[in-house]
Amino acid sequence: MRPSLRPLSAALVALAALAASACAADPSADTPQATAGGTLVYATGDAEPTCLDPHVGGNYPQGLLSTQFLEPLFGRDADGEIVPWLAESGEPSDDGLTWDITLRDDISFTDGTPFDAEAVAANIVHLQDPDTGSSTGYLAVEQVERVEVVDATHVRLHLSTPKSAMLEVLSQQWAAMESPAGIERGMEANCQAPIGTGPFVVESWTPQQSVTLARNEDYVATNPEADHEGAALLDGIEWRFVPDAATRQAALASGEVHVIDNPLPTDIAAAEAQGFGHIDQPRPAASNRIELNASQAPFDDDRVREAFLLVADPSPGIETLFAGTTSRSYAVLSSAEPLALSDPDAFPTDPERAAELLDEAGWVRADEDGIRTRNGERLVVRFPVSTNQSTPAEQSLFEQIQANAGAVGFDVELDPVDLSAWYGALAENAYDAVSAPYTTVGPDVLRILYHSDGITPAPSGYFANHAQLSDPDLDALLDEAMATTDADERAELYTAAQRIILDSHTVLPLYDQQNHFLTRGVEGVGTIHTISTPTFVNARLTE
Repeated sequence: MRPSLRPLSAALVALAALAASACAADPSADTPQATAGGTLVYATGDAEPTCLDPHVGGNYPQGLLSTQFLEPLFGRDADGEIVPWLAESGEPSDDGLTWDITLRDDISFTDGTPFDAEAVAANIVHLQDPDTGSSTGYLAVEQVERVEVVDATHVRLHLSTPKSAMLEVLSQQWAAMESPAGIERGMEANCQAPIGTGPFVVESWTPQQSVTLARNEDYVATNPEADHEGAALLDGIEWRFVPDAATRQAALASGEVHVIDNPLPTDIAAAEAQGFGHIDQPRPAASNRIELNASQAPFDDDRVREAFLLVADPSPGIETLFAGTTSRSYAVLSSAEPLALSDPDAFPTDPERAAELLDEAGWVRADEDGIRTRNGERLVVRFPVSTNQSTPAEQSLFEQIQANAGAVGFDVELDPVDLSAWYGALAENAYDAVSAPYTTVGPDVLRILYHSDGITPAPSGYFANHAQLSDPDLDALLDEAMATTDADERAELYTAAQRIILDSHTVLPLYDQQNHFLTRGVEGVGTIHTISTPTFVNARLTE
């Protein structure tokens, strides 16, 4: 079975838009009337990007913001099927070594540069250029050896190895299309204001305060879920950086802002009673998880890893700290991924067995504080925590896990640090456990996170295999899954790969990566089904 895309039926798109318009035109008598125009105010708790260009580095805050002004070649619908965006179709060759992509012919970047095959080629060159310092986007196009410009609307990607996930990775925001002329301005200018094809444009950026986005008056809708033709209905968006969750919530309650992300679990639970809208859109690909560094002591010993998993016991904390807004995961893939292998039996809680395993591994209780030692070394677990990525509830969960592990003799050293210091700890291999969110599209994330190649840093310096798993059998399964385009065979390979990962005792799944948004005074806010970021192409203010 070969994955491919066919163009969306224009008649169906038009019919859907007409139906949406008809529904919008008949509000109930007590519903606030939505109006076009106005500036939506969005308050984010995610870290402020150091560069607005998601090709550079490639973290979630960049994807969150750049969704508003950059668009990918492909998207994904609510059922997980890849659909056209800037591209019309994509088709692999029989041997999987080339992909023929047909592009739309009615799109231009907001600086007037045509969107065409030359532009696609320029973007892939930019992603692969080591000077760009790309991580997520680089991994998306890593296997592209050559880009052939067939004509203005046809581009052919020649690969070093078959890649069944090609359309999935090209739907990521970190591989979104940017104006070649914008790229040529240089990194500094492009970081300040990337130029795309999206419904909004970057007007200005005041660091540590906000980014001002203005409506793209010439926007041509590519999102299949757009409910109208042409430009967005909002005049613009004020995107504020508000790190404190209570401050964001207070601003929403007062009507100062229209949308907030990363709300506290208690505020999510109370949202409906307070008259706020709530959007719950877990991220795809990987679950939120703790990974144990198998490359060095103490977790280079499988018995010690298994002991840690046997005492971590995150379930009670997830239930209480998250106020029912999420549930425990037992899979390395998100529940949004159809191929996720969930196995609760792989994660029992058994402190007595954990103690036996530690005894067998030579770690004995010696200190007065109950911490185990071996050859004079304490059983220390260095655990850097990114305060920009871990919510207060998650940090409290880590503290509970710290206490649970301490009961059998682990000394878990939680180190709350900012994002830059967190990246530094990973780069220096100065960690034994880490929770590292990673968002992409599809099950190929397993190759990124657990193939031995993932121990080697990308041009940005970031590496994704934090468990530092190096298993030839696992590598072979992941390579074969990337190469095959047969859906059934691919599913079997990914299931077998997940079994090896779970059995390695290097991963403690916690819950799906959370994406919650609370809204007030606005309707039509949606999320894109690739990386679950918000989109405001249909948004209308109601107060």
